[in-house]
Amino acid sequence: MPDEPRKPADLTPLVGAQTDISPLGRSGTKPPHERTADEDIDAADWERLASDPQFKALLRMKKRFIVPAVVFFIAYYFALPVLVGFAPELMSRRVIGVVNLAYLFALSQFFVAWILAWIYVVVASRFDRMTDELIRDYRGRTGNP
Repeated sequence: MPDEPRKPADLTPLVGAQTDISPLGRSGTKPPHERTADEDIDAADWERLASDPQFKALLRMKKRFIVPAVVFFIAYYFALPVLVGFAPELMSRRVIGVVNLAYLFALSQFFVAWILAWIYVVVASRFDRMTDELIRDYRGRTGNP
């Protein structure tokens, strides 16, 4: 029918990028981030791994560090508005010139955050070593590469 407008052809195969989910215009295997659980050759038995004593010890160790660190940081962070609200005389006390305790406390929050981040990096390296050991042991027991 000559009066009917023509639909443009599907250009997806011509402009498909490597990041497209559709495999059009791409050959070979899928990248790891596109594989389904059935296609993943390194699938783990998660229930078995979760019941492993090493894995449970790793989770306990992480919890023993992370929970107190988060509680401390939240308490320290909210201490400033609480102290300014409930002890304004104390927080307005001048320390150096016009700089008062509230300003110093606010500035200290940056340093406390940096210190906590540095401590976490140090402790996380221990978590990483435990994780590597757990993966090595798990692969040795299951025969997975």
